[in-house]
Amino acid sequence: MTYSFPDLRLRPRATLLAGFMSLMLLPHSATLGMAQSLPADGATATARLEASPRHGEWVWYDAGGGDRVQAWVTYPERSDPAPVVVVIHDIRAMSDWARAVGDQLAADGFIAVTPDLLSGKGPGGGGTASFASNEVGRAIRDLDPAEVNRRLRAAAEYGTSLPAATNRVGVVGFCWGGSTSFAFAVDYGDLDAAVVYYGTSPPTEALSSIRAPVLGLYGGADNRVNSTIPAAQAELERLGKRYEVNIYDGAGHGFLGRQSGRDGANRAASEGAWPATISFFRELLEQ
Repeated sequence: MTYSFPDLRLRPRATLLAGFMSLMLLPHSATLGMAQSLPADGATATARLEASPRHGEWVWYDAGGGDRVQAWVTYPERSDPAPVVVVIHDIRAMSDWARAVGDQLAADGFIAVTPDLLSGKGPGGGGTASFASNEVGRAIRDLDPAEVNRRLRAAAEYGTSLPAATNRVGVVGFCWGGSTSFAFAVDYGDLDAAVVYYGTSPPTEALSSIRAPVLGLYGGADNRVNSTIPAAQAELERLGKRYEVNIYDGAGHGFLGRQSGRDGANRAASEGAWPATISFFRELLEQ
Protein backbone atom coordinates (compact mmCIF):
# COMPACT_ATOMS: atom_id res chain seq x y z
CA MET A 1 0.00 0.00 0.00
CA THR A 2 1.05 3.57 -0.62
CA TYR A 3 -0.06 6.52 1.41
CA SER A 4 0.82 10.16 1.67
CA PHE A 5 0.95 12.73 4.40
CA PRO A 6 -0.87 14.72 5.62
CA ASP A 7 -4.23 12.97 5.34
CA LEU A 8 -2.83 9.39 5.25
CA ARG A 9 -5.59 8.22 2.91
CA LEU A 10 -4.79 5.17 0.83
CA ARG A 11 -4.89 6.03 -2.82
CA PRO A 12 -3.40 3.37 -5.11
CA ARG A 13 -6.07 3.83 -7.81
CA ALA A 14 -5.61 7.60 -7.86
CA THR A 15 -1.85 7.18 -8.05
CA LEU A 16 -2.10 4.75 -10.95
CA LEU A 17 -4.61 6.92 -12.79
CA ALA A 18 -2.47 10.03 -12.34
CA GLY A 19 0.57 8.16 -13.64
CA PHE A 20 -1.40 6.91 -16.66
CA MET A 21 -2.77 10.37 -17.44
CA SER A 22 0.66 12.00 -17.15
CA LEU A 23 2.01 9.38 -19.57
CA MET A 24 -0.78 10.06 -22.04
CA LEU A 25 -0.02 13.79 -21.96
CA LEU A 26 3.73 13.45 -22.57
CA PRO A 27 5.07 14.77 -25.88
CA HIS A 28 6.43 12.16 -28.22
CA SER A 29 10.05 13.10 -27.49
CA ALA A 30 9.55 12.48 -23.77
CA THR A 31 8.45 8.89 -24.36
CA LEU A 32 11.43 7.85 -26.47
CA GLY A 33 13.46 5.10 -24.88
CA MET A 34 10.90 4.50 -22.13
CA ALA A 35 11.43 1.37 -20.09
CA GLN A 36 9.11 -0.54 -17.82
CA SER A 37 11.97 -1.97 -15.75
CA LEU A 38 12.99 -1.06 -12.23
CA PRO A 39 16.63 -0.38 -11.43
CA ALA A 40 18.62 -3.48 -10.63
CA ASP A 41 18.82 -4.53 -7.02
CA GLY A 42 22.15 -5.09 -5.33
CA ALA A 43 22.38 -8.71 -6.45
CA THR A 44 21.81 -8.08 -10.16
CA ALA A 45 23.43 -4.67 -10.72
CA THR A 46 26.72 -5.88 -12.20
CA ALA A 47 25.04 -8.19 -14.69
CA ARG A 48 22.59 -5.47 -15.74
CA LEU A 49 25.45 -3.06 -16.37
CA GLU A 50 27.35 -5.60 -18.44
CA ALA A 51 24.26 -6.29 -20.56
CA SER A 52 23.20 -2.66 -21.00
CA PRO A 53 22.96 -1.42 -24.60
CA ARG A 54 23.39 2.20 -23.48
CA HIS A 55 26.61 4.18 -23.62
CA GLY A 56 28.22 4.71 -20.25
CA GLU A 57 31.64 6.18 -19.55
CA TRP A 58 33.90 7.31 -16.76
CA VAL A 59 34.69 11.03 -16.78
CA TRP A 60 36.47 13.56 -14.60
CA TYR A 61 34.94 16.96 -14.01
CA ASP A 62 36.28 20.09 -12.38
CA ALA A 63 34.60 20.97 -9.07
CA GLY A 64 36.63 24.16 -8.54
CA GLY A 65 39.90 24.98 -6.86
CA GLY A 66 41.72 22.12 -8.52
CA ASP A 67 39.24 19.56 -7.15
CA ARG A 68 38.52 16.87 -9.73
CA VAL A 69 35.69 14.37 -9.27
CA GLN A 70 35.24 11.09 -11.10
CA ALA A 71 31.74 10.25 -12.31
CA TRP A 72 29.94 7.60 -14.32
CA VAL A 73 27.83 9.15 -17.08
CA THR A 74 25.13 7.18 -18.89
CA TYR A 75 23.34 8.40 -22.01
CA PRO A 76 19.81 7.59 -23.17
CA GLU A 77 19.03 6.39 -26.67
CA ARG A 78 16.93 9.27 -28.01
CA SER A 79 17.06 11.65 -30.96
CA ASP A 80 16.66 14.93 -29.08
CA PRO A 81 18.49 16.60 -26.17
CA ALA A 82 17.89 14.99 -22.79
CA PRO A 83 17.52 16.49 -19.32
CA VAL A 84 20.08 15.58 -16.67
CA VAL A 85 19.71 13.73 -13.38
CA VAL A 86 22.54 13.68 -10.84
CA VAL A 87 22.56 10.40 -8.88
CA ILE A 88 23.82 10.55 -5.29
CA HIS A 89 25.04 7.18 -4.08
CA ASP A 90 24.22 5.75 -0.67
CA ILE A 91 26.59 5.36 2.27
CA ARG A 92 28.37 2.52 0.45
CA ALA A 93 29.67 5.19 -1.96
CA MET A 94 30.31 4.45 -5.63
CA SER A 95 29.12 0.97 -6.52
CA ASP A 96 27.78 -1.03 -9.43
CA TRP A 97 24.33 -0.53 -7.92
CA ALA A 98 24.63 3.28 -8.04
CA ARG A 99 25.85 3.05 -11.62
CA ALA A 100 22.95 0.70 -12.47
CA VAL A 101 20.49 3.28 -11.13
CA GLY A 102 22.06 5.74 -13.57
CA ASP A 103 21.71 3.20 -16.36
CA GLN A 104 18.00 2.78 -15.63
CA LEU A 105 17.53 6.55 -15.62
CA ALA A 106 19.14 6.56 -19.07
CA ALA A 107 16.75 3.79 -20.14
CA ASP A 108 13.96 6.10 -19.01
CA GLY A 109 15.28 8.98 -21.13
CA PHE A 110 17.69 11.00 -18.97
CA ILE A 111 21.42 11.68 -18.99
CA ALA A 112 22.57 10.33 -15.62
CA VAL A 113 25.67 11.72 -13.90
CA THR A 114 26.74 9.60 -10.92
CA PRO A 115 29.70 11.18 -9.09
CA ASP A 116 32.01 9.30 -6.76
CA LEU A 117 31.88 11.65 -3.79
CA LEU A 118 34.91 9.94 -2.26
CA SER A 119 37.06 11.02 -5.24
CA GLY A 120 40.43 12.13 -3.92
CA LYS A 121 39.62 11.09 -0.34
CA GLY A 122 41.25 7.67 -0.32
CA PRO A 123 44.81 6.39 -0.07
CA GLY A 124 47.00 7.92 -2.73
CA GLY A 125 44.24 10.34 -3.68
CA GLY A 126 41.95 7.53 -4.81
CA GLY A 127 38.19 7.25 -4.64
CA THR A 128 35.81 4.61 -3.35
CA ALA A 129 37.75 1.71 -4.83
CA SER A 130 40.86 2.67 -2.83
CA PHE A 131 39.16 2.13 0.53
CA ALA A 132 38.77 -1.12 2.40
CA SER A 133 35.07 -1.97 2.42
CA ASN A 134 34.79 -1.48 6.19
CA GLU A 135 36.20 2.05 5.91
CA VAL A 136 33.80 3.44 3.31
CA GLY A 137 30.91 4.31 5.62
CA ARG A 138 33.12 6.25 7.99
CA ALA A 139 34.72 8.11 5.09
CA ILE A 140 31.28 9.11 3.81
CA ARG A 141 30.25 10.36 7.26
CA ASP A 142 33.44 12.44 7.45
CA LEU A 143 32.69 14.35 4.24
CA ASP A 144 32.16 18.10 4.60
CA PRO A 145 28.56 18.91 3.56
CA ALA A 146 29.62 22.20 1.97
CA GLU A 147 32.20 20.39 -0.15
CA VAL A 148 29.64 17.75 -1.13
CA ASN A 149 27.22 20.45 -2.28
CA ARG A 150 29.99 22.15 -4.26
CA ARG A 151 30.79 18.88 -5.99
CA LEU A 152 27.13 18.24 -6.73
CA ARG A 153 26.68 21.75 -8.19
CA ALA A 154 29.64 21.05 -10.44
CA ALA A 155 28.14 17.70 -11.47
CA ALA A 156 24.88 19.43 -12.41
CA GLU A 157 26.76 22.08 -14.37
CA TYR A 158 28.92 19.47 -16.09
CA GLY A 159 25.85 17.47 -17.10
CA THR A 160 23.90 20.39 -18.50
CA SER A 161 26.97 21.56 -20.44
CA LEU A 162 27.08 18.33 -22.45
CA PRO A 163 26.13 18.78 -26.12
CA ALA A 164 23.43 16.09 -25.79
CA ALA A 165 21.81 17.75 -22.75
CA THR A 166 19.15 20.34 -22.06
CA ASN A 167 19.52 22.89 -19.27
CA ARG A 168 17.06 21.08 -16.98
CA VAL A 169 18.53 19.15 -14.04
CA GLY A 170 17.23 17.01 -11.21
CA VAL A 171 18.83 15.04 -8.41
CA VAL A 172 18.02 11.71 -6.79
CA GLY A 173 19.70 10.17 -3.76
CA PHE A 174 19.43 7.09 -1.58
CA CYS A 175 19.89 6.66 2.18
CA TRP A 176 22.80 9.03 2.99
CA GLY A 177 22.36 10.21 -0.58
CA GLY A 178 18.65 10.82 0.06
CA SER A 179 19.45 13.15 2.94
CA THR A 180 22.09 14.75 0.74
CA SER A 181 19.60 15.19 -2.11
CA PHE A 182 17.24 17.07 0.23
CA ALA A 183 20.13 19.19 1.53
CA PHE A 184 21.23 19.92 -2.04
CA ALA A 185 17.75 21.23 -2.84
CA VAL A 186 18.28 23.67 0.04
CA ASP A 187 21.66 24.72 -1.35
CA TYR A 188 21.24 24.87 -5.15
CA GLY A 189 18.81 27.45 -6.45
CA ASP A 190 19.06 26.27 -10.08
CA LEU A 191 17.81 22.76 -9.31
CA ASP A 192 14.57 21.82 -11.07
CA ALA A 193 13.55 18.69 -9.12
CA ALA A 194 14.78 16.63 -6.16
CA VAL A 195 13.89 13.05 -5.26
CA VAL A 196 14.68 11.72 -1.79
CA TYR A 197 14.74 7.98 -1.20
CA TYR A 198 14.59 7.15 2.53
CA GLY A 199 16.74 10.08 3.64
CA THR A 200 16.27 12.30 6.67
CA SER A 201 14.94 15.83 6.26
CA PRO A 202 16.97 19.04 6.72
CA PRO A 203 16.39 21.27 9.76
CA THR A 204 13.18 23.24 9.32
CA GLU A 205 15.01 26.57 9.57
CA ALA A 206 16.95 25.69 6.39
CA LEU A 207 13.92 24.91 4.23
CA SER A 208 12.98 28.45 3.22
CA SER A 209 15.63 28.51 0.50
CA ILE A 210 14.27 25.45 -1.36
CA ARG A 211 12.98 26.35 -4.82
CA ALA A 212 12.77 22.93 -6.49
CA PRO A 213 9.80 20.61 -5.93
CA VAL A 214 10.75 17.63 -3.74
CA LEU A 215 9.43 14.06 -3.91
CA GLY A 216 10.09 11.89 -0.84
CA LEU A 217 9.83 8.09 -1.03
CA TYR A 218 10.02 6.16 2.22
CA GLY A 219 9.64 2.68 3.69
CA GLY A 220 6.92 2.30 6.29
CA ALA A 221 9.24 0.32 8.60
CA ASP A 222 11.84 3.10 8.78
CA ASN A 223 10.81 5.38 11.62
CA ARG A 224 14.34 6.69 12.18
CA VAL A 225 13.94 8.49 8.85
CA ASN A 226 10.18 8.93 8.80
CA SER A 227 10.08 10.72 12.13
CA THR A 228 11.80 13.67 10.40
CA ILE A 229 9.07 13.99 7.74
CA PRO A 230 6.20 15.76 9.53
CA ALA A 231 8.16 18.84 10.64
CA ALA A 232 9.61 19.31 7.15
CA GLN A 233 6.23 18.80 5.53
CA ALA A 234 4.51 21.27 7.84
CA GLU A 235 7.16 23.91 7.21
CA LEU A 236 7.21 23.45 3.44
CA GLU A 237 3.41 23.58 3.35
CA ARG A 238 3.53 26.80 5.36
CA LEU A 239 6.03 28.21 2.87
CA GLY A 240 3.86 27.18 -0.08
CA LYS A 241 6.50 24.82 -1.47
CA ARG A 242 5.84 21.48 -3.13
CA TYR A 243 6.83 18.40 -1.12
CA GLU A 244 5.15 15.14 -2.05
CA VAL A 245 5.48 12.24 0.40
CA ASN A 246 4.87 8.57 -0.40
CA ILE A 247 5.33 5.99 2.37
CA TYR A 248 5.20 2.33 1.35
CA ASP A 249 3.63 0.09 3.96
CA GLY A 250 5.91 -2.63 5.32
CA ALA A 251 8.96 -1.66 3.26
CA GLY A 252 12.30 -1.21 4.98
CA HIS A 253 15.15 1.23 4.67
CA GLY A 254 16.99 0.85 1.37
CA PHE A 255 14.12 -0.95 -0.32
CA LEU A 256 15.14 -0.11 -3.90
CA GLY A 257 18.48 -1.86 -3.50
CA ARG A 258 17.00 -4.75 -1.48
CA GLN A 259 13.96 -5.59 -3.56
CA SER A 260 13.71 -9.19 -2.37
CA GLY A 261 13.46 -8.20 1.29
CA ARG A 262 10.62 -7.97 3.81
CA ASP A 263 8.35 -10.62 2.31
CA GLY A 264 7.59 -8.73 -0.88
CA ALA A 265 7.07 -5.31 0.72
CA ASN A 266 10.35 -3.94 -0.64
CA ARG A 267 9.49 -5.09 -4.17
CA ALA A 268 6.02 -3.55 -3.94
CA ALA A 269 7.54 -0.30 -2.70
CA SER A 270 10.02 -0.28 -5.59
CA GLU A 271 7.21 -0.88 -8.08
CA GLY A 272 5.45 2.19 -6.71
CA ALA A 273 8.43 4.44 -6.09
CA TRP A 274 10.34 4.13 -9.35
CA PRO A 275 7.40 4.99 -11.67
CA ALA A 276 6.64 7.91 -9.33
CA THR A 277 10.26 9.05 -9.68
CA ILE A 278 10.19 8.92 -13.47
CA SER A 279 6.80 10.63 -13.67
CA PHE A 280 8.04 13.41 -11.37
CA PHE A 281 11.20 13.96 -13.40
CA ARG A 282 9.34 13.89 -16.72
CA GLU A 283 6.85 16.46 -15.47
CA LEU A 284 9.53 18.86 -14.24
CA LEU A 285 12.49 18.25 -16.54
CA GLU A 286 10.92 17.49 -19.94
CA GLN A 287 9.97 21.09 -20.70
